[in-house]
Amino acid sequence: MGAGHDHGHSHAPAGGTATAAYAGTLRVALSITLTVMVVEIVGGVLADSLALVADAAHMATDALGLGMALLAIHFANRPATGNRTFGYARAEILAALANCLLLLGVGGYVLYEAIQRFVTPAGTEGGLTIVFGAIGLVANMISLTLLMRGQKESLNVRGAFLEVAADALGSVAVLISAMVILTTGWQAADPIASLVIGLMIVPRTVKLLRETLDVLLESAPKDVDMTEVRTHILALDGVEDVHDLHAWTITSGMPVLSAHVVVRSDVLSAIGHEKMLHELQNCLGDHFDVEHCTFQLEPSGHAEHEARLCH
Repeated sequence: MGAGHDHGHSHAPAGGTATAAYAGTLRVALSITLTVMVVEIVGGVLADSLALVADAAHMATDALGLGMALLAIHFANRPATGNRTFGYARAEILAALANCLLLLGVGGYVLYEAIQRFVTPAGTEGGLTIVFGAIGLVANMISLTLLMRGQKESLNVRGAFLEVAADALGSVAVLISAMVILTTGWQAADPIASLVIGLMIVPRTVKLLRETLDVLLESAPKDVDMTEVRTHILALDGVEDVHDLHAWTITSGMPVLSAHVVVRSDVLSAIGHEKMLHELQNCLGDHFDVEHCTFQLEPSGHAEHEARLCH
């Protein structure tokens, strides 16, 4: 005997995932990023500044990441089918994973090139570097302001936010190195700034990668304590046991929970399945923010019956 019920709280906008609400913001950020990338490439070539070129390379991955996030929104909003019961929502997480791998590659490249500059110094023009670095910093601050809210709700937007934040700090490093070169002529400041940019890219990317892999490995959402969930369910009158308790995340803003709840037969007979389900929903709804909850109600001894059938 079993009964299932789905209960959710809205995190994502109707008809879309958490990232979908910020599609317009992502498009604006993408336009800004592409423009600044071209400007910094030109500036890096003219000024012979590795720091500017490194920042432009990071901008290129930002642009690709933003483009993938927008593409993921398109697929994630496609309706569910009989074979893909959650639709294409997981496409957002796959895009975030690809974005992380790109960032790690760029961070490694920047670090390598910076070391090469120590071996073979270049004549960087400080004045030009300051001009182009300032343009990059202003553009990054605009993009950061646009992405600030969305980064709290979506891994993809957070990835874009972290990239732009690293770019902004990179622009500061570019400006500082250019000022040092302009005032002292010390050319090593440029590869040092490049090293700083590379070291800012990698740790943030590793953190985002860890969160992304947690979703792909279907770990419990970080803000859902499974021990507390079990405790709250067992505290309900008539509940004897909980098994097959699972919680995972489909994509940003879509946590899911399912459980088999063993309830005394006399309690089920007295209050009925519907009231018991409502009590479970209210119990979890008051304490945990989970998008979908599905419960199977079972009388005592049903779990042993299931185990015999499975074997």
